[in-house]
Amino acid sequence: MLECIGRLRQALPGVKIEIRMDSAFFSREMAETLNAHRVEFTVSVPFERFSELKAMIEGRLRWRSFNEQWSFFETSWKPKSWDRRYRFVFLRQKVQQQQKEPIQLDLFVPHQWGYDFKVILTNKPNRMNKVLAFHNGRGAQENLLGELKSQCQMDYVPVRTLAGNQTYLLCAILAHNLARELQMVADPPQRQTTEKRSPLWAFLELNTLRRHFIQRAGRFSWPQGRLTLTLGLNDTVKATLLHYLGALGYSA
Repeated sequence: MLECIGRLRQALPGVKIEIRMDSAFFSREMAETLNAHRVEFTVSVPFERFSELKAMIEGRLRWRSFNEQWSFFETSWKPKSWDRRYRFVFLRQKVQQQQKEPIQLDLFVPHQWGYDFKVILTNKPNRMNKVLAFHNGRGAQENLLGELKSQCQMDYVPVRTLAGNQTYLLCAILAHNLARELQMVADPPQRQTTEKRSPLWAFLELNTLRRHFIQRAGRFSWPQGRLTLTLGLNDTVKATLLHYLGALGYSA
């Protein structure tokens, strides 16, 4: 990680680096490393491990609301084994409680409301609603990993050797990145930077691209000594291919 941060700082000296992580990455070493290298981060806290945090939640009487669903409070705190304090944000989300009792269909059953709680560790200086939006934007990362697994078979283990599996993994990631790069070259960004840090491009999934214009019946031939791919007549596919070829600098 330090090597990647160093290279990024060298290539883009003025860029602001942000990282958001789930509770699997929560540790003192991670927080100290990111903070020391001026990386803004949010990480979910496995607060069940810390009885102090549970007591803070149960003893809190006043929560600040920033919409009808979310309320919060924050404090500067550290676990006993840590060397410095960090910003810990406590959040509760208003949710409907699940009805597990038998339902009497002839009676009205009112909705009961309760709360789900979570804690975020962060060094970001932003207001709480922006911190929450940024942290919840991790869904885009989860979708990307899901696409890699479902459409690039990244979770498949093809052979029993380390080198073979590493090569397969790199090929899967390369195929995915080339599909993203193709769309970035061919089209301008569709979004500005959002609070959730959504991708600037509304990317098509690799499976969509594959079905739309890659998995097409065709034939290679050599008329007048020039390699030619002949496809069935389809104006949509033709327009798509010419659009990408034109963006890559190829003339029709």
